[in-house]
Amino acid sequence: MVSPFLADLFESHRTHLLSVAYRLTGSVGDAEDAVQESWLRMAGVHQSEIDDLRAWLTTVVGRICLDHLRSAAVRRETYVGQWLPEPIVTAAAPSRTADPLEVVVRNQDSRLAAMVVLEALTPQQRVALVLHDSLAVPFDEIAEILGVSAEAARQLAVRARKAVARTPVPVADDVHDAAVRRFLAALATGDVAAVAATLHPDATFVADAGGTTKTALNVVAGAEKFARLAIGLWRRHVEEQLLEMSFAAVNGQSGLVLTDPNSPFGHPVRVLGFAVLDGKVWAAYDFANATKLSGARAR
Repeated sequence: MVSPFLADLFESHRTHLLSVAYRLTGSVGDAEDAVQESWLRMAGVHQSEIDDLRAWLTTVVGRICLDHLRSAAVRRETYVGQWLPEPIVTAAAPSRTADPLEVVVRNQDSRLAAMVVLEALTPQQRVALVLHDSLAVPFDEIAEILGVSAEAARQLAVRARKAVARTPVPVADDVHDAAVRRFLAALATGDVAAVAATLHPDATFVADAGGTTKTALNVVAGAEKFARLAIGLWRRHVEEQLLEMSFAAVNGQSGLVLTDPNSPFGHPVRVLGFAVLDGKVWAAYDFANATKLSGARAR
């Protein structure tokens, strides 16, 4: 039985563990499951066996998430179209009493562009990178989790670090918000050149529908192609009022939530998140698979 004192200590680490698990799995549901399972494992261990509870729990969550990542790798083999991490969608203005997920996305490591890059890593690379670079877990402990040597764990982190280095550094919230609003204002004009001018030359549009929509989009690259696609989606969903659009924080920075006005529940059916570089939209992430929106808390 876990003592009330140890239970309180666990709760003090819950948000940290949720952040670790989300970065490791890219799934809100898997992250929450991993944190809950770490609680159950702690309950089965005598307190005298735990020297540093935070470190012990972080290691346990790392092991659990590695199993989740391996299962996800199998699911991806039959997944239709692009695979994106599940977004965390919260109110545009943080609540006074923060939801744990709001706290998670205050960390720049949880921004969408960073999470997307993590999805491209192997499970072992992802665990090695997140545990070492973000949490300073020693390589010998990471090696034990992964079942490899300490040197192999170090090399996994090195390769992962090179991939992550290609991701733009997140811009300040006001810069991000201004770029997104310029993009939306241009969209409303329907002018391809105007929209393209708000996009970075290397802009990409990535949609994750998982076969739930009539069309499965590949990655669209280049400002003009991106602009034409965005205008088409805007006309279909917003101008024809098939969906209602509102602002929300998507992984901590301004994005869009689209809901079905005819739905009695008001759950999001589509979410768009963005990454900004040089004051322009560098990437748009279109989450069109509603089953991957369990992390949507905005109301």
